[in-house]
Formats: sequence, C-alpha cells, structure tokens
Amino acid sequence: MKPAGPLAGIKVLEIESIGPGPFAAMVLADMGANVLRIARASGSEAKRRNPVLDRGRSGTVTLNLKNHEHIERVMRLIGNADAMIEGFRPGVMERLGLGPETCLQTNPRIVYGRMTGWGRTGPLAQTAGHDINYIGLTGALYACGTAESGPVPPLNLVGDFGGGGLMLAFGMVCALLEARTSGRGQIVDAAMIDGASLLMSMMYGMRGMGLWPASRAGNLLDGSAYFYTCYECRDRGWMAVGAIEPQFRRLMLQLLGLGDDAERMLAAPDDDREVRTRIAEVFKTRTRAEWQGVFEGTDACVSPVLDLEEAALHAQNGAWGTFSQVDGVTHPNPAPRFSRSSPARPDEPDDGTRNAFNLQAWGLSALDVECSNSSLT
Repeated sequence: MKPAGPLAGIKVLEIESIGPGPFAAMVLADMGANVLRIARASGSEAKRRNPVLDRGRSGTVTLNLKNHEHIERVMRLIGNADAMIEGFRPGVMERLGLGPETCLQTNPRIVYGRMTGWGRTGPLAQTAGHDINYIGLTGALYACGTAESGPVPPLNLVGDFGGGGLMLAFGMVCALLEARTSGRGQIVDAAMIDGASLLMSMMYGMRGMGLWPASRAGNLLDGSAYFYTCYECRDRGWMAVGAIEPQFRRLMLQLLGLGDDAERMLAAPDDDREVRTRIAEVFKTRTRAEWQGVFEGTDACVSPVLDLEEAALHAQNGAWGTFSQVDGVTHPNPAPRFSRSSPARPDEPDDGTRNAFNLQAWGLSALDVECSNSSLT
C-alpha cells in the first residue's frame, strides 16, 4: 500500500521536540509526507508523546545526539531527506554538528525547518518561553479577553500551533516547491512571534482604520458586542452568538422571542449593557439543548458551545467526517481536503505495507527501527 496525499514521496526528518514541532510534522505526514522521527536517547520526550500529534510517522529511530557515531547516522539520513524539522534553542543544532550549513553541504537540496519562539536573534532569543509569552509580546494575548476578565489565553492555539507549527509546515512546503525550480534547499525560520503577529493581521489593519481601539474591551470580535459573545443557559451550558450582520442579528433577536424590542435593540450601541443583560436573561430561561433546537438550521448564527466529546458526536461533524476514532482516541481528520490526491485518514486500516514502503525509501526496515529503539532506550 503506497502512501496517499499531495506530499506523497516527500521525505521529512523530524528531530523530536514538543508542541509546534510535532504538530508541523503531523500536518506534513497527514498530507502524505514520509516523516521519520529521530528521538533522543534520554527518553524524556517519550513521556510527552501524544497519540494524535504523533500520528503518521513512518517510524522512530532513537539516537544519542551527543554520540559521534549516532550523529553520522543522522547525517546519512539527512543526505536522503527532502526536508527536516528541528525545534531547539538557537545554536544547539550547530553545537551538535547538525546546523543548517553542515546539512546543506551534505544535501544541497534539503529544506531545513527551524522552530523558535522569539526568533534566532535579539535580546530574548536565548531565553525560555511558551505560547503565552510569545503571544503576550505580539498584541494577540492583550486582545483576547474582556474588561472584567483581563487577558484570557486562547489555549496554545495562536503561538504554538497556528503561528508556530502550521506556519512552519506552510513555509516548508513553499521552500520545497521553490527547490523544484532552483534545485537548491534553504532554511525556513519559523518564529512564533512572527506567526502570531501575522495571525493578527486583520486586527492591526482594523486598528489602522480606526476600527479597533487600543483598549481591550469595546472591539467587534473580542466578546464586548452583545451579538458576538457567549451566553449561559439554564443548565449551565453555553450558546455562542455570532450575529454580526444586521439581518442575522434581527433573526437572532426574533428567535429569542424579543420581537417587540428587536428594533430598539438593533439601534442600540454594540456594547449596550441593558441589551446584553436582557439577552442573557432570556438565554437562562432554557437549556442549551432547547436553544439548540430553536437556532440550529437557521441563519441567526447561534450555535452550542460543545466540549471535546460532544464535538465529535455532532451531526454536522459526523456528516462532514471531521473526526475519526482510533483506539478510543478522537482524532481531528487531516485538513484541508483534496479532490484528487486525498491523504489517508487516521482510522483507515494499514496492513503494514505503507510503513514498510516509507521506511524502504529511507534505506531502513522495521527491524532497523526496532533494533535502534530497543538498544538505546
């Protein structure tokens, strides 16, 4: 069974890391890339392995990156790779003898993907940090939250995954396309402060147009507007309201049973406290399921706030095939979708030939990988 997907045939060497690095590798593997992971012999990363983020790898070879012979093995794999991913602090790969200049000398066509938080230069380049720190420096964290709540971390979606791993994967695909024309590889430097800032492009643009005040609250999309926020229901469930356009807002108010007051509310300021309080009172008169029955299938732009288990069971996600179940674990399926070169889904059966085919492309076998892991961990 040969691999499927638009990146089938592309070989990516992943130097094991946490967070955005594995996510970038997962995204590339989802698209059919042949991703081989190099795990460090300390085994510390193995404790952090995630059944979703770690899917799709052809195999894992455990090596001691401080051992000269093992570094030589890595270099042989680099010579056979189209791309590689690393997520160490600046200078670490160079000290290991695996820096980009060395790798590009070994394989001039390789795309060398680097993942950092602060970037490779500047006063913070060598300091530790996590998603919350990186998005704090870009304006993204400040913009998330209300006047009452203060800044609210949007999980680690903006820095680690959207601005980090996904941006790295995108950059690597761009460089792989360019290499087809130039015949030359290059370094792809993905810093989370760059990616998170880029994700804020619309907000910076609105700020330049005078449509996004400097204050945290009072903006269209930050939960300050009564028609773009969440309301609690009688059973402590929540409904998400996104009725930005007037026609959708009018329908939302009508379906709430506020027909007589709808026009007055539509004319009120976006952050009118009286309107917000009245809508909150109405939402608390029914359960989330009851409100879902009222709004689902309409253009009122009101939907239930589902937890992770509920999301996988929703009729729309089921009909569209958004999730798969693998060994009792919910997997978001690969995205986006393709009309011709569709990638394999996580729940599609594999008789072992797909990984055997992938490892053969690296000059390895399943036995090579098994022996490496058992002898060094």
